[in-house]
Amino acid sequence: MGRLGTESAFEVLARARALERAGTPVIHLEIGEPDFETPAHVVAAARDALDQGHTHYVPAPGLPELRTAVAAFLERTGRLRTTPDRVVVTPGAKPIMFFTMLALCEDGDEVLYPDPGFPMYESIAAFAGARPVPVPLREEHGFRIDPAELEALVTPRTRLLVLNSPHNPCGSMLGRDDVEAIARVALEHDLVVLSDEVYTAIRYHDECPSVLQVDGMAERTVLLDGWSKTFAMTGWRLGFGVLPPALVEPVTRLVINSVSCTSAFSQHAAIAALEGPWAPVERMVAAFRERRDVIVAGLNRIPGISCLEPQGAFYAFPSVGELGLPAAEVAERLLVRGGVACLPGTAFGVHGEGYLRFSYANSVARIREALAAVELVAGEVAHA
Repeated sequence: MGRLGTESAFEVLARARALERAGTPVIHLEIGEPDFETPAHVVAAARDALDQGHTHYVPAPGLPELRTAVAAFLERTGRLRTTPDRVVVTPGAKPIMFFTMLALCEDGDEVLYPDPGFPMYESIAAFAGARPVPVPLREEHGFRIDPAELEALVTPRTRLLVLNSPHNPCGSMLGRDDVEAIARVALEHDLVVLSDEVYTAIRYHDECPSVLQVDGMAERTVLLDGWSKTFAMTGWRLGFGVLPPALVEPVTRLVINSVSCTSAFSQHAAIAALEGPWAPVERMVAAFRERRDVIVAGLNRIPGISCLEPQGAFYAFPSVGELGLPAAEVAERLLVRGGVACLPGTAFGVHGEGYLRFSYANSVARIREALAAVELVAGEVAHA
């Protein structure tokens, strides 16, 4: 248990809720959750499934009709041509991280992961007995992996490389040249890749290249995705992996040993999400784009703060190093003095020092209120 970390967003959320209960208003920019309702046709499909008695065990890797729907969705959207037998459905996307690392990693193996990055990469790798090795994401490189720096970190014990694009917390996105260079490293050093693409639908450009699209990579890459972000279904706990053939049976066995299966009625809702209208997703992404523009412009107007424009997801990752305080202290002052809940960049790794993460999954009006509070606190820090 000492090797298992946590997700700071939930800790900050708990503190913010406590302040609210004590009468202090808080603007929530800490939690990575779309503030939209699940589309009505998806809710209706779940209700119909319950009415029809879909309340029992189902096959461990998922309903055959859902696995087929996932494969069809990936091909229809131009992301990947695959077969249903390589799809495994899980309660949330995190189990795909867990099961992949448990199936692949032994004591002493190394897992390369982006830093700053989703904290579960490091936590789960360590829990599985591997040695987590951070790959720095630097602002001067657009918070994208530098393939040369990546290759320099590969050793004979490197087993797995984790990618995340669009990226949490930085909002960055790998380009075509990036994924081709990264794929070359993976192929030359015989690495398995875990490609976390849960934010792929929430992007502000047409193209979102994946390492899976490079020749030879589909057989050594685990695609991780789900319904939480794309369809505002975080509470439904629905994720999936598309696995290399050799990993399907081991991961299925891990599903059987841990959760048995994913709930039946929710899988019927998942089919409705994939096969139903795309307009709710488009409206959500358009709203995120507007909010992104507001928060980035507002942050860049504040002395001592600068922010690159996110290319995807719904996070701004501004630099606050010029304020002269550790990121954790800036975040603390924003919560206590400004009533704005956010996360320090160090919640996502040591290379996040000097940055904050703001989730702009909130209304434009609330974001503008938060910006005013950030400007006030930043001014207080600068003149302290």
